[in-house]
Parts: sequence; C-alpha cells; structure tokens
Amino acid sequence: MSFLKSKGFKYLKNLLIGVGAAFVLAGALFKIESWEGASEMLILGMGIEAFIFLFLGVIGPEPDYYWDKLYPGLSNYNSDIQPLIAGDVGAATTPGLNGEVVEQQLGGMLTELQTMSKSMSSLKALQEADFSGTSEQIRQMGNFYSKLNEAMADLAETAEDTKAYKHNMEQLNNNLGQLNSVYGNMIGAMRGGLQ
Repeated sequence: MSFLKSKGFKYLKNLLIGVGAAFVLAGALFKIESWEGASEMLILGMGIEAFIFLFLGVIGPEPDYYWDKLYPGLSNYNSDIQPLIAGDVGAATTPGLNGEVVEQQLGGMLTELQTMSKSMSSLKALQEADFSGTSEQIRQMGNFYSKLNEAMADLAETAEDTKAYKHNMEQLNNNLGQLNSVYGNMIGAMRGGLQ
C-alpha cells in the first residue's frame, strides 16, 4: 500500500493517464479525418482509456486536503500529536485577554457594522430611484416611438394624397387645354363664317 502513495507511482499513474488520453485523441483524429487505420487506433485508445478508468477505480482516490502539511500526523489516528499549549490544559483560560479591550473592540466593530448597514440602505434607495427613473424613461421612449410611427404613417398617407392631387391636376390641365383648343377652333370657325 505504501507503493501506491510513493512519488514514483504517482508519476507513473499520471504518465499512463496522459498517454492513454493521447491515444484516444489520436484515434478520434484518425476517425474524423477518415485516415487509414482509424478504427484500430480508436479501438486501441478506447481500450487504454477503459483500462485507466478500471485502474483508477481500483486504487481509490487521493485525499484532496492538505491539512497534513499544517498538522503533520493528522491523517494517522495513532500518531502522537503534541498539544498546542504545553502543560496542564485544565480550565479554559486565555492569558493576556482583557475583557475591557475585547468589549471595546466589539463595540467598534458594532459601530462599523451599523455604519455599513446605513450605507447599504442608502445605496439601495439610490438604486431604486435610479431604476424607477430608468423605467419611466423607457416608457417615455416607447410613447415617443409609437407617436413617431403614427406620424410616419400619416406622412405616407399624405404623400399618396399629394400624388393623387398632382395626377388630377395634370388631367384637369390636359382637359382645359383640349377645351381651350375646341373653343379656339369654334371661335375661329365663327369668325371665318362671318367674313
């Protein structure tokens, strides 16, 4: 069991995982590119990866905490850990702590917390005011865009009416020109008939 915790074994385990992953990726690349030997390469890589997973399941996980570095012997229940305070650990008295000093420090902390609470309340009120103003501006912009769309629609209708008016005026002008020509011919014929 000590071999499983040795540096050499950890290095070998990481090497095996890396090489296995490289074979799987190479097999996938061969398969994607449809190169020759792709199936064999993928089978070899997947077989190695299956072996790695089986291997990792058998050896068990590594502990992921590092308290042993701070407190050597913590993971071993039989180790002889020395107490932090030498001598008799009877009453829970802490030398050097003055109750008044602690009370003053706690009072200062309480004052700071109250100040922070007031600041947070102010920030919250400011944020609410900003957001309510923003929502009002968004609503006004929506109203502006709807009125702008109505004005554009009215303008489009006016343009159509103007085109129709121009067309009617051209027809009226043509009709008046023709009527003028007819009256001119009639007057000319009457003058010619009178002479």
